[in-house]
Amino acid sequence: MTIEIVATNRKAQGTGASRRLRHAGRVPGVVYGSGEVNMIEMDHNDLYHKLRAEAFHASVLTLNLEGKKESVLLRDFVMHPFRQQVQHIDFQRVDAKKKMHIKVPLHFLNEEIAPGVKTGGGKISHVMTELDITCLPKDLPAFIEVDLGKLELGHSIHVADLKLPKGVEAATHGTHTAEAVVATVQVPRGAVEVAAEAPVTTAAAPAAAAAAAPAAKKAK
Repeated sequence: MTIEIVATNRKAQGTGASRRLRHAGRVPGVVYGSGEVNMIEMDHNDLYHKLRAEAFHASVLTLNLEGKKESVLLRDFVMHPFRQQVQHIDFQRVDAKKKMHIKVPLHFLNEEIAPGVKTGGGKISHVMTELDITCLPKDLPAFIEVDLGKLELGHSIHVADLKLPKGVEAATHGTHTAEAVVATVQVPRGAVEVAAEAPVTTAAAPAAAAAAAPAAKKAK
């Protein structure tokens, strides 16, 4: 699926000019990368609705800048502190021959049939919701699937366990190493507290009575 965004060159610059653009329903932005830096502006409503789609954040986009089309990635955007308004947006040009570094969302599958949940009474904890990857633009996946169908209680899935698409590698810096936990099945805290507060089992009662018997005889 190709996602196209339309923009025009932005002639006026500065804080005042950007404020006037926003009042007119436009969003100021920048396109950088190989070649010159372009100051652009876009229709706010169209951009706002595109930003709500998951694929917009992890896809190679087609930027139509006054009739000239080029491939870009969304790199950053700024929202108003309390209004549903995009304040600024940045795109980076894509070189088809160079690997890029980007985060893609994780889609978790088969949570409800995981043994740790279905029979163990555990709860899935999503430690990661996206993965840092490197790949060529042509190999960029919209998302990466994480199959939890065999996850046992107390066990975890790590980055090394993921089945990555051909040409895709997990970035190895920061927390995204092969040992990093992606998801785990934990015992609900309430269940742990109930177990800790449970009374002494009947098997322990005879031992306690035997220990108390000598003391009772001395008292007589």
